[in-house]
Amino acid sequence: MHNKKIIIAGGSGFIGQYFSDCFGKDNEIIILTRKKIHPGYNGQEDKSKNNSIRLVNWDGKGKADWMKEIEGADLLINLSGKSVNCRYTPKNKKEIFDSRTNATNILGYAIQQCIHPPKLWINAASATIYRNATDRPQDEYTGEYENDFSVQVCKKWEKVFYDQNTPHTRKVALRMTIVLGDGGVMVPYLNLLKFGLGGRQGSGKQMYSWVHIEDVARCVDWIFDHEELTGSFNCAAPNPINNELFMQKLRRATGHKFGLPAETWMLKIGAGIIGTETELILKSRWVIPTKLIESGFNFKFPELEHAFQNIIENIPRKSYHLF
Repeated sequence: MHNKKIIIAGGSGFIGQYFSDCFGKDNEIIILTRKKIHPGYNGQEDKSKNNSIRLVNWDGKGKADWMKEIEGADLLINLSGKSVNCRYTPKNKKEIFDSRTNATNILGYAIQQCIHPPKLWINAASATIYRNATDRPQDEYTGEYENDFSVQVCKKWEKVFYDQNTPHTRKVALRMTIVLGDGGVMVPYLNLLKFGLGGRQGSGKQMYSWVHIEDVARCVDWIFDHEELTGSFNCAAPNPINNELFMQKLRRATGHKFGLPAETWMLKIGAGIIGTETELILKSRWVIPTKLIESGFNFKFPELEHAFQNIIENIPRKSYHLF
């Protein structure tokens, strides 16, 4: 993409910052953020003085001046939503639902007010929409759903998205698996390695679907360029592996010869202490990107070893070694 107007709602997190860095080189980027904006701050923490990146306050649910930014946009990307890395208390469950549905609803309303609405709206979604799969991979055609909390969130999020009446705006729900890069989920994994705890989690047999963050950005670019693509797409590398192999390959990539395993009972205690849920580690996510591959998309990082090599090359050694 070049010389486009791109709106990123909820763009201050790991994925949003990567998108703004990546796409901000050749495009105008407007980040809708709940964070307080200080004068002169461009959202990049001085990593970049890129004047094409601008922050605009929004609350993710109400009508306000931010809505005028949607007018004439080429691409709207919605990444808004409370992290699921928390305990599933009634309060947190409500916030997880509301943060996704409210943001999607108000963005749909903003598009409906446009004289020149966005050409494409990509809404973040999650590959957690599929059941706990240990028998076969799940894709957009044959994937099966259960009705646990995380699946309910994913189904409602997509329903609200597709219910928006935006006939002049193409819509794609991007069902992302676990995104790997030099931040995000890699931070706790590398911390485990530091303290010799980089073994399997639970049985280690649960499948682990993943995608390199550069391929997520390339996927967005691909979908933008291919106007025939609509609907839900799995954003996942084509070669998922199980948890035990994932940790083994991560140890190898970082030069760790061993890692103590974490049994299921240990994870349950630990999850309670740090305020999260074991499902995030123990659910078997076995997802493949059938529709992307059918469209002709080629992954730059189809294999985990190559992805790890790229990520480790771009972070300091102290991130994963005590000394």
